[in-house]
Amino acid sequence: MSAYCLFDNLKVTDPVELEVYKKRVGPVVEQFNGRYLVLGGQCEIVEGDWKPIYPVMIEFPSLEDARNWYESDEYSELKAIRLEATKSNAVFINGV
Repeated sequence: MSAYCLFDNLKVTDPVELEVYKKRVGPVVEQFNGRYLVLGGQCEIVEGDWKPIYPVMIEFPSLEDARNWYESDEYSELKAIRLEATKSNAVFINGV
């Protein structure tokens, strides 16, 4: 059962560090069998009042894989960079 990590990046606080993150994160996501499904792009609100700014969605084979990536030593430094460089929300979503 696939699982997803959804980030809604609300504000960039350090664009230089965010570029460092962007250049390095892809191989780490792939190492944990993840793949990007959404990387920004225009959003069209059809219900509710959520206003995503820059959504990012990564698919993993399972929730366990998503957690293993998020909590891994390989992602630890990158996560710290992302948390310092952005204000964002993140959730794991278990698929069907």
